[in-house]
Amino acid sequence: MIVLKTKRELEIMRQAGRIAANALKAAGAAVEPGVSTWEIDRVVRRSIEKQGATPTELGYCGFPASACVSVNNVVIHGIPSKKQILKEGDIVSVDLCATYEGYIGDNAYTFPCGEVSAEAQRLMDATRESMEEGIRAAVAGNRLGDVGSAVQRYVEARGYSVVRDYVGHGVGAKMHEDPSVPNYGTPGRGVRLLPGMTITVEPMINQGVRDVETLADGWTTVTADGKLSAHFENTIAITPDGPVILTVAD
Repeated sequence: MIVLKTKRELEIMRQAGRIAANALKAAGAAVEPGVSTWEIDRVVRRSIEKQGATPTELGYCGFPASACVSVNNVVIHGIPSKKQILKEGDIVSVDLCATYEGYIGDNAYTFPCGEVSAEAQRLMDATRESMEEGIRAAVAGNRLGDVGSAVQRYVEARGYSVVRDYVGHGVGAKMHEDPSVPNYGTPGRGVRLLPGMTITVEPMINQGVRDVETLADGWTTVTADGKLSAHFENTIAITPDGPVILTVAD
């Protein structure tokens, strides 16, 4: 069931989104060679709690951290570890949620660790830009296929592939609500976008094939061919005046 949010609920979600975006900004500032992914997670938790919210991901279905920190060929759900030390040239995807007054802000960003290769930078740029294309298509009256196809067309035209095993989603009082928001699709197909809907647009884009594998820990999802992957995400609200990004930092 798709839950349309009231004006009051959207305002709370804007605050939750701001908190999540501030935590993501803090995480990005901490990404540098020699830092562990565990330290990135600690920065995230401190930022969220300092702002009066709680880290939604901590304990979610047993997940042991406040953020997913995914390095290089890890697509999503990387578990932070004291043993995983970032090095020059890594690309680091941080995905986190904050719960504030019962509502959730959800966002992700892929950060460069020091100087990265031109190929890695192009992948990150294309993934971020495809998210922006998808958000622009998230107009009341359009359909989810318009959003997904905007992402898909953009990245495939640049030689990249769209992960299909994982998608964006509705978000609100729960981290994952209806509807599912694929990063691929056919224009004019799928659920119609209505004012009051709150969804994530979050392309997960691979340098090589679109296929992924989940490791034995049950969380860490990697590219099947070992090539790089990038991930960007914002929570947005569908409004009569166009899409509004709720995950905006101070």
